[in-house]
Amino acid sequence: MIRKANIQDLDQLTNLFDQYVVFYKNPSNYEKHYAYLKERLENNEAVIFVAYDDAYPDKIIGFALIYITFSSLALNRILILNDLFVDPSARKKGIGEQLITQTEAFAKELGSPTIRLRTAKNNNAAQKLYHKMGFVREDYLYSYDLTVL
Repeated sequence: MIRKANIQDLDQLTNLFDQYVVFYKNPSNYEKHYAYLKERLENNEAVIFVAYDDAYPDKIIGFALIYITFSSLALNRILILNDLFVDPSARKKGIGEQLITQTEAFAKELGSPTIRLRTAKNNNAAQKLYHKMGFVREDYLYSYDLTVL
């Protein structure tokens, strides 16, 4: 079962988000992550889909955090699938696929032709899923970050 997250989901969502952040070698910080997610939801700055297991309908087992932005080249909105995470105890059940499928449906609903994401080079499990779901790795573009703070 997949649906859009709301403020009532913040405690469980933050617990999963914190695990996600730690997976990417960042420090755990529940309070900071809670505030970040709360601000995104309250200001409608992100769409977050949450997944539930049918056996435990009150427990969030995965999420997809999506930002809507624009592409000058596409002359359209694009979705940034910024974060995708499934609780380790719920993996290998198709939850990641379901979250991506919901993201695709949302993109179609918005008339957005593109969902963009990036992942760590060594995150082979995620890359396998993305290829299976039809994502194509861009070989001609480089991604750059500039830290200013």
